[in-house]
Amino acid sequence: MKSEALSPDSYIESLPEDRQEAMLKLRKTILDNLPEGFKEEISYGMIGYVVPHAIYPAGYHCNPKLPLPLMNLASQKNFIALYHMGIYANQELHDWFVANYPKHAKSKLDMGKSCIRFKKLDDIPYLLIGELVAKITPQQWISTYEENYKNAGKN
Repeated sequence: MKSEALSPDSYIESLPEDRQEAMLKLRKTILDNLPEGFKEEISYGMIGYVVPHAIYPAGYHCNPKLPLPLMNLASQKNFIALYHMGIYANQELHDWFVANYPKHAKSKLDMGKSCIRFKKLDDIPYLLIGELVAKITPQQWISTYEENYKNAGKN
């Protein structure tokens, strides 16, 4: 569900009341743990966390006019989603998250390649999400991105 909101605040304000509380808490968890250098903005109609052009001028290979994305937070029709490219690109980080999820949540992990879906809003593992967010600095993400994506088509 792509939003037309122009700011993270207006994105959250546009949501149904039952979603706002969980989204506010997730956003606060992310911002409290986000390493210095990442920037919060609206990205792809969701709340996004990106490496700005000031740090990584090359931008995103799919569209270099866009900053390099790491995470997005979105309220979808039936769940809240955290899209985290680091989990997709770094097997060690993926395995850490999967192993630790059951220690922080009662519900079964519902996850795609980079998408973590939260259907039960009262069972979101905020502490674990904070730990996940803190694990990658902008420079580490740039290195991982360049190893996995940017140069993939040039080999």
